[in-house]
Amino acid sequence: MTTDASATAARRPGEPALTALGLGAPALDPADASPHTFPGGGRWRTEIPSCEGPEALAVVLKEASRLDVPIHRISQGSGVWMLSDAEITEMVEATAERDIELCLFTGPRGTWDIGGSTRTDSRGAGLRARGHDAVAGCVEDAVRATELGVKCLLVADEGVLWTLHRARQAGIIPADTTLKVSALIGPVNPAAYAVYEQLGADSVNVPSDLTLDHLTEIRRVSGAPMDMYIEAPDDLGGYVRMYEVAELIRRGAPLYLKFGLSKTPGIYPYGHHLRELTLSTAKERVRRGRLALDLLARHGAGEDMAPLGSRLPGELKRFETPA
Repeated sequence: MTTDASATAARRPGEPALTALGLGAPALDPADASPHTFPGGGRWRTEIPSCEGPEALAVVLKEASRLDVPIHRISQGSGVWMLSDAEITEMVEATAERDIELCLFTGPRGTWDIGGSTRTDSRGAGLRARGHDAVAGCVEDAVRATELGVKCLLVADEGVLWTLHRARQAGIIPADTTLKVSALIGPVNPAAYAVYEQLGADSVNVPSDLTLDHLTEIRRVSGAPMDMYIEAPDDLGGYVRMYEVAELIRRGAPLYLKFGLSKTPGIYPYGHHLRELTLSTAKERVRRGRLALDLLARHGAGEDMAPLGSRLPGELKRFETPA
């Protein structure tokens, strides 16, 4: 992603023109900046979400090579249980060949369950795992996926998160498995964010409508990696925050830049009836990533990317687990 523009001095969007017109913004406050980084010093990584199978993965990898988009993580949303062993193995091998972390969603979730409360205006328990059997399904997915070589698991329930954290401590799943909290249950305040870290989260999706001040508040209490849609799917609000990328990194580092896509139908749970939509949107997510990275370069803020192939979160705070 190196370009001539990436060597320019850091600036905010439109700053030279607005300053010339007497409309310049106040200087940035250094106290707002996050003091945290990924291990090794990088402040941001990239993620391509909603990559629902080997075919979509192949499209993403091809387009990333064509557009020179660096990728640290690729994630899937339909769930481990929607993929065959052969499909998971193919995805593991393809991402491992390029040193990209593959993250698969675990198990049943409330919005696909029989509970009517999730279909009311209040949405009831939402994405949480309803009852013992749903937790068991998530654990089954986790064990199966890690046995097939998956190193990152996406979770949407606090109890499942804590259970899988205990499972990796007990050696039931590999100790270097990373656990990622879904944007669908993402915390919206610093106290909640810190709790997810303590429960075992290695990266935490936050809703894309959090303000810059909210990110600064979170960074005062937690250094756990943060995931954020730079462009969010419509079911998460459809926000497009490309012009804020540099400031999102400054406030929220260490930050995964997630390149989602608005104005497109949902594709979870994926099946071949959604093939054309899934492949075309996978390709466009990579292009959106290129646009965001180009903006970073033009604003002189693209130099702090974590090394490709890095995936671990560094030292994090955890609740004490029972003996």
